[in-house]
Amino acid sequence: MRGSTTDPHAPSGHRRTSRTAGAVASAALLLPLLGAAPAPEQNTPAALQSAFAAASAQYHVPRSVLLGVSYLQSRWDTHDGAPSVAGGYGPMHLTDARTAITTEAAHHGEAAEDARGDQARPALLPTTQVPADAQLPARLKTLTRAATLTGLPAERLRTDPAANIAGGAALLAAAQQHLGEPLSADPADWYGAVAEFSGADDTATAAAYANDVFAVLREGEQRITDTGESVRLAAEPGLVPDTAQLGRAGLRAADADGTECPRSVSCEWIPAPYAQFGDNDYGNHDLADRPGAQRIRYIVVHDTEGQWDGVLKLIQDPTYVSWNYTVRSTDGLIAQHVKAKDVAWHAGNWYVNAASVGVEHEGFLASPDAWYTEAMYRSSARLVRYLAGKYGIPLDRQHILGHDNVPGPTSSYIPGMHTDPGPYWDWRHYFELLGRPLHATAGPKGGLVTILPDYAANQPPYTGCTTAGEPCAAHGSSEVRLYSAPDESAPLIKDIGLHPKGGDSTIDVNDVGSRASTGQRYAVADRDGDWTAIWYLGQKAWFRNPKKQPTAVNASGFVVTPGEGLTDIPVYGRAYPEKEAYPEGVPVQSVSPLPYRLPAGQRYAIGGVVPGEYYYSTTFTTDSHRVVTGKDLYYEIQFGHRVAFVRAADVRVVPSAS
Repeated sequence: MRGSTTDPHAPSGHRRTSRTAGAVASAALLLPLLGAAPAPEQNTPAALQSAFAAASAQYHVPRSVLLGVSYLQSRWDTHDGAPSVAGGYGPMHLTDARTAITTEAAHHGEAAEDARGDQARPALLPTTQVPADAQLPARLKTLTRAATLTGLPAERLRTDPAANIAGGAALLAAAQQHLGEPLSADPADWYGAVAEFSGADDTATAAAYANDVFAVLREGEQRITDTGESVRLAAEPGLVPDTAQLGRAGLRAADADGTECPRSVSCEWIPAPYAQFGDNDYGNHDLADRPGAQRIRYIVVHDTEGQWDGVLKLIQDPTYVSWNYTVRSTDGLIAQHVKAKDVAWHAGNWYVNAASVGVEHEGFLASPDAWYTEAMYRSSARLVRYLAGKYGIPLDRQHILGHDNVPGPTSSYIPGMHTDPGPYWDWRHYFELLGRPLHATAGPKGGLVTILPDYAANQPPYTGCTTAGEPCAAHGSSEVRLYSAPDESAPLIKDIGLHPKGGDSTIDVNDVGSRASTGQRYAVADRDGDWTAIWYLGQKAWFRNPKKQPTAVNASGFVVTPGEGLTDIPVYGRAYPEKEAYPEGVPVQSVSPLPYRLPAGQRYAIGGVVPGEYYYSTTFTTDSHRVVTGKDLYYEIQFGHRVAFVRAADVRVVPSAS
């Protein structure tokens, strides 16, 4: 999906929420605990660790439990009082979605991109709107309840980290008493309360959340937060929680039958319908036989541009599009919609769709402060690691793609391709969670670089998050900006596919024409002091890479360059077979080059070699479906911000260091 031009997290004006009888009753449970305890003091430098200690003492919640829950929510960051994608505030991710989130969009329904990306059929441009959802679930309004329990104003719980931590402690203490458990000093006695804190309404999700928290407690953590404070949680390797407590929480059993997920996550089957409608049309995916008939080569990371409940209603509409999985922000719950054997309509490129699994994440591209929770990052990483292992997909940025890295299949598609999850998705942290941390793999003569800025410190300016041309809020980013010379006043690199009328690249949050992303590998073209040049879209592209704060590390591998005697070669957005490979009854699909050329003397990092392949499936019944595989081979390359393909017959493959 693609970032919107309006900010879905713009405050609509804070308002007081009336206290319900149920909330007052819950508060009464804590009255003996609260007494006349003073409200937490405003946060001061280096006070975050003290705030956890104070809240622990006030509400009789073990400090390690508070730290573990907070780490799984926010990694102890405050986000300067900005709400997460689910409307959660502060280190404890107290949710107030009614105040935080005012709009959402059906981004796969934007007319800019045909999610199928298959020219053998008319473009699919759904017009379904996200359904209104007036009733917010309890997991999206925990801040209101925390305000009732603590007596602190909601605004303070949103903006004051110490108050926010106290609110989280009050919720945990209330959950413990709701389960009939004592306010024990032993962290092992708090499993049920932690599970209830997640806000999940099913046992599997609540258990997965609590298991993650207790894994953090056993392993310990330490990091510098976004306020510059060092927070530490000591490891308790022998901690064994009382998991039987969860049985008293009264949660429903999730429908996990038939799901394709690892056991370490909570997964629910919410199917996308395969149904016929209208004038011989059908949706919202294609039946197939993967990996038997064709390999699954890629996993595509998306963000939903909408909240969980509305997005799930969309995917259950056969006239809409589809993807394989959605991951929820508040607790990491995964919903599977399309079996891995079938082809979902998600990436805007039919070749990539037919060879990939699409994973949506509850989030918004153009809201830099609308942060993703650690619970969602971890759950997603476990799913992706599981799928990569099952289908033999390499865990690298040539195969774990963002939607913004998927190429337009032909020239006409390029300007409309979506740009999520965008610059604010933390690819560096994500690959750490995947168990494949990004790092240098060669010396300075390796011939390649891997883009690897420090996410928090790397803050290139963007515009267009709320209003076209207006600056976005300063924020950490996974991307570096590319210039035509080693000077930040030099023009940005041009993208003739994205701007076919000769327009310049911009710093708009959705303009990927002059950006390189964390984990992507490029051939080194030149160096000049604090600047490094790479080959990019057929040009020499420069980015700042100072030794004291590097934005890339050295690497090596194999690269392609035009074959002997060729001045340049074509570049493709899909790896389709040669026309001789098509059997009778399957229309030949054109092998259309993109508007770019790869000149002699330039080199591009190889992501893999693939056969020319096309999945013909334009009918509801599967009797005419065919997988066409040609003799031509292609190399996937990192050509620009998006990957591309070149014919093996057109190139030479050489070591990058040669």
